[in-house]
Amino acid sequence: MRVMVFFDLPTNTSIDRRIYRKFRTNLIKNGFMMIQESVYVKLSLNQTQTMQIIQDIKKIKPEKGLVQILTVTEKQFSKMEMLCGKSVSNVIDSDERLVIL
Repeated sequence: MRVMVFFDLPTNTSIDRRIYRKFRTNLIKNGFMMIQESVYVKLSLNQTQTMQIIQDIKKIKPEKGLVQILTVTEKQFSKMEMLCGKSVSNVIDSDERLVIL
């Protein structure tokens, strides 16, 4: 499964920008990868881990702004199409459970 986080946080004041950076940094520290600006994704092995990831996001979410979470299966995620731009080769987008690096 993949956990996708979409967020739209205010960046009007310096405090808002600091909160934005802190949230984004926490997502990256927790293993999320950016697939688009303000869209981050993380691989999850099972439903239990997915629920823990969601709980962790709820703990770090800012007071202001919008944070949305979407959970999709590997099969659904692999069907995502790039309509503009080019694919990044260092991103693993396979639906196989074992990946050897």
